[in-house]
Amino acid sequence: MLFANEAQIFPHSEHMPNTPTFSIGFLLFPGFPMACLTSMIEPLRAANEISKTNSFTWSLISETGGKIMASADVQFETSQAWAPDPGAGPGAGPGAGPSVDCLILLSSPNVQFASTHTPAQLRAIWRHGTTLGAVSGGVFPLAQCGLDLRAPISVHWCYAAAFQVRFPNVRHSDQVIEISKDVMTASGAAAAFDLSLHLIRGRLGDAIATEVACWFQHPMMRTSDVRQAIPAVSSAAMTEQGLPPLVARAIDIYSAALSDPPSLAVLAEQIGISTRQLDRIFRKATGKNPTSYLRSLRMKAARQLVMYTNRSISDIATAVGYSHASVLKRYYVAQYGVTPADDRKRINLFRVEGNYPVPSV
Repeated sequence: MLFANEAQIFPHSEHMPNTPTFSIGFLLFPGFPMACLTSMIEPLRAANEISKTNSFTWSLISETGGKIMASADVQFETSQAWAPDPGAGPGAGPGAGPSVDCLILLSSPNVQFASTHTPAQLRAIWRHGTTLGAVSGGVFPLAQCGLDLRAPISVHWCYAAAFQVRFPNVRHSDQVIEISKDVMTASGAAAAFDLSLHLIRGRLGDAIATEVACWFQHPMMRTSDVRQAIPAVSSAAMTEQGLPPLVARAIDIYSAALSDPPSLAVLAEQIGISTRQLDRIFRKATGKNPTSYLRSLRMKAARQLVMYTNRSISDIATAVGYSHASVLKRYYVAQYGVTPADDRKRINLFRVEGNYPVPSV
């Protein structure tokens, strides 16, 4: 059974023999997470083999052509350079090669377009009927190109704070994947596999999609209403999905108001327990009291802003709820062993040398 949005993307999925080939272009930027690319391509390859059809084709594309270095220092040869012809009509793809039905952007979150024309070209092919998508850091160039995005896009939790600062008017969610009529996004490599399974199900049906999942021992195909697993700020190896409901709710409240969080008394009142109970269940579940946990959440958000934005340290301090940069610096050093300014210098040095110290998600 298809989601409504999938039915719009895959209008010819009822009869496998009559299903036309669905072509996907992967627009690669330097430092893209390699795992996200392979997680999308391998299920599509398997679907073709299992169904004995050529239901999916794919090509690797870059702005300038030639080789692109992935985050793991592995080079990929792209088959064509980015040169779309918006006047070619719906489905027109980049380059002089075959057109694509869907273009997926893969990048690090710090990518810069090699050409100032690329954003306008992306908007043009989208208006002419090409579905656009992004995985992991690819949501940054997707948002940067100025599409009129009405539906939310999936943003990985480790980029969420930086994405919100850079694109405050773009709706985003903590869902594993988001699929709308003309945009598809996935939060990371495992989610990219799920996105391919949805493509396979839309073209070839549930049976083929299930068999592909079993080939790769993928336990389940996550739908578009599953939240990402987010590490709890704790010494225990837990995820927030495994926390008691009251603690998880308190964390959600804190996370939504890092710059101006409620007092402990107000927080306890909001979730319907006493402050003493709140402190007890927080310590039991996370190993921290609520105040310490909030500070850790703030440091996680601050580090995203240090890594993925050019905001001043003073602005970052304000964004996560501290009135002075010196307070942020003290807590940042306590958590990460380095000042925010030195951390940014270190990260920028790595990038200059060709390494990308960001999660290959």
